[in-house]
Amino acid sequence: MTLDTIFDNAFWVTSAAILALLVLSAFFSGSETALTAASRGKLRAAADKGSGGAIRALRITEDSERLIGSVLLGNNLVNILATSLATALFTRAFGESGVALATLVMTLLVLIFAEVLPKTYAITNAETAAALVSRPIAIAVALFAPVVAAVRLLVRGVLRLFGVRADPDSNILAVRDEIAGALQLGHSEGVVEKEDRDRILGALDLADRTVEEIMLHRSQIEMINLDDPQDAILSQALQSRYTRLPTYKDDPENIVGVVHAKDLLRAVDGLIRKSDNAAEALTRLNVSDVAMAPYFVPETTTLDDQMREFLKRRAHFALVVDEYGALQGLITLEDILEEIVGEITDEFDEEEDQTLERADDGSFLIDGAMTIRDLNRSRDWQLPDDEANTVAGLVIHEAQMIPLEGQVFSFHGFRFEVVERSNNRLVQLKIRKL
Repeated sequence: MTLDTIFDNAFWVTSAAILALLVLSAFFSGSETALTAASRGKLRAAADKGSGGAIRALRITEDSERLIGSVLLGNNLVNILATSLATALFTRAFGESGVALATLVMTLLVLIFAEVLPKTYAITNAETAAALVSRPIAIAVALFAPVVAAVRLLVRGVLRLFGVRADPDSNILAVRDEIAGALQLGHSEGVVEKEDRDRILGALDLADRTVEEIMLHRSQIEMINLDDPQDAILSQALQSRYTRLPTYKDDPENIVGVVHAKDLLRAVDGLIRKSDNAAEALTRLNVSDVAMAPYFVPETTTLDDQMREFLKRRAHFALVVDEYGALQGLITLEDILEEIVGEITDEFDEEEDQTLERADDGSFLIDGAMTIRDLNRSRDWQLPDDEANTVAGLVIHEAQMIPLEGQVFSFHGFRFEVVERSNNRLVQLKIRKL
């Protein structure tokens, strides 16, 4: 066969068709990668700015199963057709050896120009590429809709035979998990600072945590006994480092109000200004009249709901009760905010070293009442907090007893030593990672 016979009009037409099909293959491959890799958050931001391509990209990616089915159908059609034409062309030119040669040449062309090159570009510029291809892909999805629908029914039927239920509307990962994963990856790669990661994760965790986990336990609540002399109550309020103090009558469980230091001083100022004898005026002070009604919340309330309630009520302080109405502790708006931004201190807080000092042997001496969450955030550890809120509670839970001073336990990859115990409370612990 002469060269004139090989390179006739049919050869060039077929070659042009193969080239066009490779371009289409590259388009489908790049579109698939761009539309699946594009961030819906970034597309939404672009759509809000008026980008028509971003709006179309968001619309067609809502049904990912139909999108993928249409793109794969188009991609396979053009790839198979291009390979068939190349096989016919090479067989005509080189005989039986043309089949192997066509396979080798088309594999290289498809791999480089129809797969790797367009997908690399699409990954690098996912949102831009998704917006650009959204219109032609939307047309392809509409054209292939009947075939794709039939394929979907067939695929689901086959999966059902193996006990697999396909739900295209379900997300494989929740949005929160995607954000958390991205933050953890960014932190491990040095792109996201630890403090930034902790703040965002802290805000995301509010809906999954309850007030019981972060409340100040009732044993640590400072209260005002209304049966005390008025001058003693005034002195206690002035000496306290807290602005709001619960008041009780007869029994600490019987909370009848909450006194704000500013309201108390305002009442004292009013009495003194109306009297020539300050000491005599203080005897007429009635703390119950100054106190606000107590605000009680269940211990199972989520931090997210409680913060919304605080903002709605314009309140900063709530008393926590269990299902029987017994006082368990108190929680403030500041406590919830600290779960996001970390420890908040002012000039009236007791000076404490908020950092953990490492001993020579690599261990840390900590307060048993320290929460596991705070310890994890401080050291980037992964101690479980499902069964206990505090480190002491975790040790007691794992040991199934209240340990004695000097006892040592190893669990969850850490060594715990009881340094100090008071009654049934573990005051200090020494922790070292194994």
